[in-house]
Amino acid sequence: MSIASATRLALTLIVVAIAATLAYLLWQRYMNSPWTRDGRVHVKVLKIAPDVSGRIVAVDVKDDEFVHQGAVLFRIDPARFAIAVQQARANLDAAQAALQAAVANVEQSTAAIAQAQAGYAMRKRDAERLEHSQNAVSRQKLADARYRAQAAHAALRVAQAHQAQAQAAHAQAQAALDRAQAALSLAKLNLRRTTVRAPADGYVTHLRTYAGDYAHAGVVSIALIDSHDFWVTGYFEETKIGHIRIGQRAEIHLLDGTRLQGTVAGIARGIANSGGTTGGDGLANVTPTFTWVRLAQRIPVRIQIDAASLPRNIVLAAGMTATIVIKEHGARRRTHRTSEIAGSTT
Repeated sequence: MSIASATRLALTLIVVAIAATLAYLLWQRYMNSPWTRDGRVHVKVLKIAPDVSGRIVAVDVKDDEFVHQGAVLFRIDPARFAIAVQQARANLDAAQAALQAAVANVEQSTAAIAQAQAGYAMRKRDAERLEHSQNAVSRQKLADARYRAQAAHAALRVAQAHQAQAQAAHAQAQAALDRAQAALSLAKLNLRRTTVRAPADGYVTHLRTYAGDYAHAGVVSIALIDSHDFWVTGYFEETKIGHIRIGQRAEIHLLDGTRLQGTVAGIARGIANSGGTTGGDGLANVTPTFTWVRLAQRIPVRIQIDAASLPRNIVLAAGMTATIVIKEHGARRRTHRTSEIAGSTT
């Protein structure tokens, strides 16, 4: 073999080796670098449901309209609730009158006890004076004095019983007044709740509520997209999770070409296991698999969007797809992540 042929062969082998090395490195980077095309824009959806039931008389918003916190969304017919307030106020007035009567009865019973105590004390002194008198006293006169003292004592006990009844009636009247006040407060609250307001700034979406509909308490009538709480969830292969840690910077590429910045805010600690069912005898139900290729599971990673990176006129919608690239990764990050996991398991 000539020197020229050997040189060409050596150069060819070198080029092939370099190409193979580059291909291997690129393949490793593709397989292990923390990036994914499987990203979704998410948002906090506020499910607006009324606290009271009734016919809707007015809807004050339109579909896809932006509203500020406290803005009126829709109104429920307030007529029945206004009548309930009037009835509760009348019941409160009656309870207050009953309480005043109970207070008067307590005062009357207290005065009766004072009178009975004075009468008993006087009759008792008369009887004792006759018993210890040095003058001759007939038995009949002494018996009459003792009888009058006993009768006065019985009258005192009756007065004390009447006072106990008056005090119990007063307690019941006070409790009835408290119930009436609570009922009036509830009626006023229900009347205020006939006007349903936005709990946060956001966008009304998929509006399907109209005037004339009947709104049920606790049943969602309007969905409101919170305009201050958008984030992106990236579904990363489990082989790449070791390169990701909370606090790392991330770059978000939307399909329209917009690039946003964000921060890793959380990594899911579990996903559903399709083979985790239990058989009839209480044992694990494991379905055998015969595939040659073992696919990596995808773990959700939450990326909080930096508000400063949002363009002024950008339109973000829940469900948009995005590509996510995690920055600042490498062997040092992998070691740090591994030490965190090891520390949390000990």
